[in-house]
Amino acid sequence: QVQLVESGGGLVQPGGSLRLSCAASGSIFSIYDMGWYRQAPGKQRELVAAITSGGSTNYADSVKGRFTISRDNAKNTVYLQMNSLKPEDTAVYYCNGVVRTTSGMRHYWGQGTQVTVSS
Repeated sequence: QVQLVESGGGLVQPGGSLRLSCAASGSIFSIYDMGWYRQAPGKQRELVAAITSGGSTNYADSVKGRFTISRDNAKNTVYLQMNSLKPEDTAVYYCNGVVRTTSGMRHYWGQGTQVTVSS
């Protein structure tokens, strides 16, 4: 069994910063792509940023230049540094990872962490 646990969400004023973390644990052989998604009320879940096991990154246009995704493979952890936050960044942020276990390879999701940007 694999668990992804997010932390670091909260309430921040516009222009502020937050750092999200997502730690994977369980019977893990290897973790491939990892990413952060978000879902705002009444909207579909969307990709925010993704990173391969080799460190290549991809960002949604709306967060380029403000958000940075990184990972620590030794700790099975992915991070999302969010700067210059805007009210439209308000959403539940979910961590996703492509994980290989004894049962094969599949996507796993975290439980989500709320990010609210408001004055």
